[in-house]
Amino acid sequence: MMEKYKVIVIDDEPLARQLLLNFMKEQERFEVVAECADGFEAIKMIRQHLPDLILLDIQMPKISGFELLEVLDESPCIIFTTAFEQYALKAFEMNAVDYLLKPFSKERFHTGLEKALSQIIAKKTTQENIAKLNEQIQNEKGVIDRVITRLGS
Repeated sequence: MMEKYKVIVIDDEPLARQLLLNFMKEQERFEVVAECADGFEAIKMIRQHLPDLILLDIQMPKISGFELLEVLDESPCIIFTTAFEQYALKAFEMNAVDYLLKPFSKERFHTGLEKALSQIIAKKTTQENIAKLNEQIQNEKGVIDRVITRLGS
């Protein structure tokens, strides 16, 4: 069975959230685990579900998408979905996978998801490899009896 990656949709506009949810229904590799209308709700959902990807609007009431990212302990992959092009540079400085300018097509959305999927898989593979190395190190019981060094030139 293919692993599904968890997604949270965060946008204060109900129609924008609904469009993203409709686009996500066709995705076999992703599962939407929560949808949020504001940043405070999003923080709770992110901490509860630990998503692999968040689809994030920037301008929202209470706290912005950028402010939300600043309070997270560990940041999942991020695709910004916004109507404001002036935030693109800052978004990529915050390691966004993609920046979708509203209104965007289904094809453009799928391109962003493909980028996110490859990053998520690479991140998980790296984490698994690190865990295996740590396990090997823990299992090695060899003791070094001597260290050879060279003094002077």
